[in-house]
Amino acid sequence: MISRQIQQSGEPAISQPARKATRKPTNVSLPTDLLDRAKQLDVNISRASERGLREEVHEAEARAWAAQHADFIAELNARIEHDGLPLDEHRMF
Repeated sequence: MISRQIQQSGEPAISQPARKATRKPTNVSLPTDLLDRAKQLDVNISRASERGLREEVHEAEARAWAAQHADFIAELNARIEHDGLPLDEHRMF
């Protein structure tokens, strides 16, 4: 039942690797020293920026999901605190 509630809750999907998506040129301001070091090391700035932005978006989605479902999570934690884990008596460890 709990897993069904979580599945139906609209939890964001785990970010998928970059697909052949439409790309849009974007201006980004970066510290010059960091940009110089990246160029010296032949770092692909677009790819590195995309990876960092993808990670930030994933974290922001996770925070938003947790905030949206905070009441349910608190209720579930209180229930477990009060009643213990389901099937806990059958654990072998």
